[in-house]
Amino acid sequence: MVKQRNIALCVIFSIITFGIYGIYWFICLTNDANELAPEEATASGGMAILFTIITCGIYSIYWVYKQGKKIDAAKGGDGNTAILYLILDIIGLSIIATILMQNEINKLAA
Repeated sequence: MVKQRNIALCVIFSIITFGIYGIYWFICLTNDANELAPEEATASGGMAILFTIITCGIYSIYWVYKQGKKIDAAKGGDGNTAILYLILDIIGLSIIATILMQNEINKLAA
């Protein structure tokens, strides 16, 4: 079951724990998006973080794009969310992309 998360607390916990909570949040976002759009499902959250570590972060660029595709599919349309997330990630604003992902997932979980 997809769970709504308080975005502000997720960001604060990520900062306080020096990114450790951010890893947990990454895993939860992946699993939630896979559950919302099973036809677009990719690697599980644990595998996604493992691939990101193995590729020194390169997989996260693909992950951000696929998350946008999954969220668009869950909303029932062809949006440009994936491109927005990808651009934000490339220019170094991946936290903003993550916040936007969580916001969309919260809307879909409601």
